[in-house]
Amino acid sequence: MVFEAPPDLVLIDWMLPGISGIELARILRSDASTRDVSIIMLTARDEERDKITGLETGADDYMTKPFSPRELLARITAVLRRRVPLANEGVVEVGGLSLQPSTQRVTAAGVQLALGPTEYRLLHFLMTHVDRVHSRTQLLNHVWGDNFFGDERTVDVHIRRLRAAMEEGGHDSLIQTVRGSGYSLSITAR
Repeated sequence: MVFEAPPDLVLIDWMLPGISGIELARILRSDASTRDVSIIMLTARDEERDKITGLETGADDYMTKPFSPRELLARITAVLRRRVPLANEGVVEVGGLSLQPSTQRVTAAGVQLALGPTEYRLLHFLMTHVDRVHSRTQLLNHVWGDNFFGDERTVDVHIRRLRAAMEEGGHDSLIQTVRGSGYSLSITAR
């Protein structure tokens, strides 16, 4: 059903019967029809390595149990709000990358990149703020929103995934790590 009519957002518990939530997230991210569906991982697993695994697998947010219904609703709202504003903007082109907000497609030298929703929003923000250094906190505020309650290292996970997606065309070098400060998208880096 989810593949026939993809929802805007999926809540996945790590400990599902018959299949792990991690495996389900991988399946959703690997299928073209559900690749852009936002995912919030719900779990009792609260260790840093578990959070990183969940985020690296494709979750846009990660909530540990117990949590309040109000916090869950706030996170759902934040994840969905981050998807909507990008759709009304025009094409953004920087350093051989072309980002089309209306279709949420990114191409590098004519080849479409496979990006999850969080990597898409992160790249969009960096492409619209070229040659500026942004701290992890600034990126969390602008890309994840004010209601994100996770760790700053979440940014590192998504930067790594974004670079991996951009690597084939050699565009991964556009994203610069500025030691002690954060990240920047620099067209002079190529």
